[in-house]
Amino acid sequence: MGRAIKDRRSEVVLATKFGNQRGDDGTYIGINGTPEYVLKACDASLRRLDVEVIDLYYQHRVDRTVPIEETWGAMKSLVDAGKVRYLGISEASSATIERAHAVHPVTALQSEYSLWTRDPEDDVLDTCRRLGVGFVAYSPLGRGFLTSESANRDAQDPKDFRSVNPRFVGEAGENNLKLVTNLETIAREKQVSVAQLALAWVLSRGSDVVPIPGTKRRKWLLENIAAGDIVLSESDVAALEAAVPRDAVQGLRYHERSMGTLNG
Repeated sequence: MGRAIKDRRSEVVLATKFGNQRGDDGTYIGINGTPEYVLKACDASLRRLDVEVIDLYYQHRVDRTVPIEETWGAMKSLVDAGKVRYLGISEASSATIERAHAVHPVTALQSEYSLWTRDPEDDVLDTCRRLGVGFVAYSPLGRGFLTSESANRDAQDPKDFRSVNPRFVGEAGENNLKLVTNLETIAREKQVSVAQLALAWVLSRGSDVVPIPGTKRRKWLLENIAAGDIVLSESDVAALEAAVPRDAVQGLRYHERSMGTLNG
């Protein structure tokens, strides 16, 4: 990434994260929100990216063993030192967002949000709007499930996260596939792809909600971009939400062990 933006740094808003600590060999160690690790992780990112400043620095997961005020105090010091411009947090509860914001303004919250993950609507999205925090929606395509590509739902590689994701496998996966079939009907009527419909729904949530779909192929990138041209009416939105009712989605969005790291 550092090499890719080397000659165009001023054109890029560069965001990165800290919090999920790993060993030198990539082994997952755990969530670390200690002030010492915050500073160390930032310096390491600056070095790897070969940049002088990070535009948006996220706390990837909330460390429940460290008061958020301590973590964000260290993050604030990075802003004061000129190493970071803005601060963000990921998968945090409303209460934690409030506490972090009191230490230093939270610029962005990055949490999962899509037609089949509506949790932020309970209270987090309202908290963000009250505080002026932007909402960055990750996995807006349900990790590829909310597309017309069967290859995105039938992960065969055991290293693929989706191969053990509760929403992709077994009875839950079969039932969730019926929801995609509902979307395919609407997509055909509107002459767009299922993925574009799913992205258009997220975009319809407000100008403060920004989806960040991941992709490995140029054709999907171009398709995702084109979703921004789709204008959904209120009846369109209602039809999509009826096609994928919130309470109809089966399975946890992570395996049970990882669910404890969410809404921290």
